[in-house]
Amino acid sequence: MMQNIWVRRVAAVLLGSAGGFAYYYFIGCASGTCPITSNPYISTGYGALIGVILTTGRKS
Repeated sequence: MMQNIWVRRVAAVLLGSAGGFAYYYFIGCASGTCPITSNPYISTGYGALIGVILTTGRKS
């Protein structure tokens, strides 16, 4: 049971990270003035954070 929760959270973090990087790659800011979308590390981190937020607090 506990392992299932961690698998879901890790999967959500990985999917969120992939989504954040995809946002940087396909939509990101080309001029470099956008603080979040101009850096792939920051946009990937924000995507991972969103994945954590979406999976925290849910009952399985």
